[in-house]
Amino acid sequence: MSSAMSACPACSAAPLALDTAKRHMAEAGSTVLSLPDIHCAACIGAVEQALHDRPDVRAARVNLSRKRVTIDAPGVPVADLIETLANVGFAASELNNDLLGAADRDPRGNALLVRMAVAGFAMMNVMLFSVAVWSGANDSTAKMFHWISAAISVPVLAFSAQVFFQSAWSALRVWRVNMDVPISLAIILAAALSIYETALGSGHVYFDAALALTFFLLAGRYLDHRTRAAARSAAQELTALETPRATRLVDGHREDVRVSALAVGDVIAVPVGMRCPVDGQIATGESTLDRSLITGESRAVAVAPGDRLSAGEINLTSPLTITVGAVGEDTTLRRMAALVEAAEGARNRYTALADRAAKNYAPVVHLLALGTFTGWMILTGDIPRSMNIAISVLIITCPCALGLAVPAVMTAATGRFFRHGMLVKDGTAIERLAEIDTVVFDKTGTLTKGQAAFDVAGMSDQARSVLKALTNVSDHPVARALGDAMARSVTPAPLSDVTEHPGQGISARWNGVRVRLGSAAWIGGGTSPVLAIGDDPLIPLELTETLRPGSIEAVTQVIKSGRKVMLLSGDNHDAVEKVARALGIADWHAAVHPHEKLDIIKSLQASGQRVLMVGDGLNDTAALTQAEASMSPATALDAARTASDIVLISESLSALPEAISTAQNARRRVIENFAISAGYNMVVIPIAVMGFASPLGAAIAMSVSSITVLLNALRVR
Repeated sequence: MSSAMSACPACSAAPLALDTAKRHMAEAGSTVLSLPDIHCAACIGAVEQALHDRPDVRAARVNLSRKRVTIDAPGVPVADLIETLANVGFAASELNNDLLGAADRDPRGNALLVRMAVAGFAMMNVMLFSVAVWSGANDSTAKMFHWISAAISVPVLAFSAQVFFQSAWSALRVWRVNMDVPISLAIILAAALSIYETALGSGHVYFDAALALTFFLLAGRYLDHRTRAAARSAAQELTALETPRATRLVDGHREDVRVSALAVGDVIAVPVGMRCPVDGQIATGESTLDRSLITGESRAVAVAPGDRLSAGEINLTSPLTITVGAVGEDTTLRRMAALVEAAEGARNRYTALADRAAKNYAPVVHLLALGTFTGWMILTGDIPRSMNIAISVLIITCPCALGLAVPAVMTAATGRFFRHGMLVKDGTAIERLAEIDTVVFDKTGTLTKGQAAFDVAGMSDQARSVLKALTNVSDHPVARALGDAMARSVTPAPLSDVTEHPGQGISARWNGVRVRLGSAAWIGGGTSPVLAIGDDPLIPLELTETLRPGSIEAVTQVIKSGRKVMLLSGDNHDAVEKVARALGIADWHAAVHPHEKLDIIKSLQASGQRVLMVGDGLNDTAALTQAEASMSPATALDAARTASDIVLISESLSALPEAISTAQNARRRVIENFAISAGYNMVVIPIAVMGFASPLGAAIAMSVSSITVLLNALRVR
C-alpha cells in the first residue's frame, strides 16, 4: 500500500462511518475474507474496486471496523479472490461465515426499540385525551375518552411491557424477586384500576401514567442494552479465524476439502501467505513463519522439516507440506478459544451496581405496598381506595430512577470516551475500569507499532547500495522493512546470480564479490539479521521497534497515579527489556506464552489486585477477557478487539489515563444517583402511604426523579 494510504486522516474515524444497513450481504453462501492490512477509506475503495472489476463478482462490501470483506461470487474459488486482492497489495484469508452470522445481528435491541416506540406513540395520544378531560370535558365525553384511552393502552401495555412481565415471571417462578417485579405490578395494577374506575364512571384513570412509566423504563433498558450490544463472544471470533478449507495431498493428487474433514496423519499443502489450518509437523519444505498473533514474537521464525506448526501461524516465504497432528478441539487455536470462554464465564459473574441495589430494593417495595393496602383496609374497609393508595405507593417507589441511574451515567461517559478516541463495548466496563489498581501491557502492537524497523544511518554508501539491491529482490517481511528504512535516493547496486535460500536469506554477486543478506545463524554474528559483503566485517542490522504515540505519556501518568504497571510479552528478552527501559517499566516479563499471561493475571487477582489488560494479539485474548477491564487498539486482531471492553480508535495511547479518570468520575455520579433516588423515596413514600398522592401524582413525582437523575448523569460530560 502507498504511504498516502497509511497517512490517511480518516483511519481513526472510519470504523464509525460504515452504514449499518450495508454491513453484510443478504445472499446466503457469501464468502467472508479477513483483511488485516486495511486501515482507511482508501483501502476500502481499492479492495472493493479490485473485486468489482471481476465479471464473476456480483457484489463486495468491506467492513473496516472488523477488517473483513463480504463477497457475493457464486462458484468462484476462494483462492482466486485472495489472489485478486494480493495483486493490489492486500493480504487476505478466509473466515468461516457460518460462525460469524449469529454475532452480527441484534434482535433484542431491535425489539426493545420497537416496543419503546409503540409505548411512546400511545403515551402521547392518551395524554391528549387526558388533557381534554382535565380541560373540562362533560361526563359522557370524558367517559368516551376514558374508554378510547383504555382501548389504546391495554394492547400497547400488553405488547410493550412484555420485557418486564417476562423477566418478572422468570424470577417469581423460582421464588425470587428482581427489579422487574415491582415494575410489572405497578403497570398491571395501574391499568386494572383504571379499567375498574372507567367501568364505574369515575373520573380517576391512570392509563397515561402506566404508559409513561413503560416508556421511560424501556428507554433506560434500551440505553443499557446498547452499551452491551457490541460485546460479542471472543471465543466465537477465535474459532472463525480458523481457515475453513485446506489442500489435502492424496497419492500425488491435490484436493480441496473442509478442514473439518481432515484427520490426524493427513498431509496438506500450506502455500505462501496462508494461515496454517491445523496443528502439525513439517514434512517437506523450509520457510519462515509469522507467529506474532500466537506468541507475540515480532521476528519471523525459520522452520524446516520436523518442526511443529500451530493453527493460526502464517507461512511467509516458501511452500510447505504438513502432516496433520491435531484437528478440531485439539488445535492450539481451539485450546486458546477454550481459555477465552472460561475467562468470559468468570467476568460474567460480575454484577452491575444497579442489579445489586435492586436485589434489596424490590422486596422492600412489595412489603411496603402490601402493608399500605392492609393498613388502609383495616382503617376504612374501602377496597378501591386501599388499592388506589397501594398502587400510588408502587408507582411512586417504582425503581425508574434506579433503573436509569447506571445507564444514563454510562451513556454520558461513553460519549466522553468517544470524544477522546475510545469506543466502549461492554455495559459494565466503566464500572470495572474505575476500580483497577494494576495496568498490564502487551508489547508488540500495543506499546509499540508492531512493525520491524532498522537504523541504517551508520552504514557506508556502498553497503547501503548493496543492501538496497538485495531487499529489492526479496519478498521476506524483514527485507521489506530494511528496504523501507533506506532513503529513496539510494541507488541499488547491480547484482547477478541472485539466489533465495528459504528460511536463511538471499545471496548474489556484486562486482565479482559474493554478498549475502540473511539470518545470523546462516551468515554468523549475533541474533539480528546480517549483511555480508565479501570478506569485509559483517554488518549486523539491529531490529528496532517504534513506540506507539502517547505510550510514554500513558505509562508515566499511570505510574504517577500510584497504580502498578507490568509488561508481559511473548517476544524475546532483549526486545522486551529495551521497550521496558524506554518506558520506565520495572516489572516486565519476556517469552510469555498465552496461558502464562492468563495465569499471571489470575495470580494478580488472587492477591487482591484489580487488573486492566491492554493488548492487541491473539495471544492476549484470554488475558483480556480474564482481567477486570481490558483495552485494545483499533489495529488489533478482530478477536482481541472483541474480547476487549474498550477499543482505542486513535493511534495514540495517551487517552488511557483519561479513560481511568472518566471511569472514576462516572462511578461517583452513579453513587450520587443512588443517593438522589434514596432521598427521593424518603420524602415521597410517607406522602404516598398517608394517601396524599394519587397514581397520577405518583407518576409525575416518579418522572421528576428520573429527570433529576438524567441531569446529574450529564455532569460526566
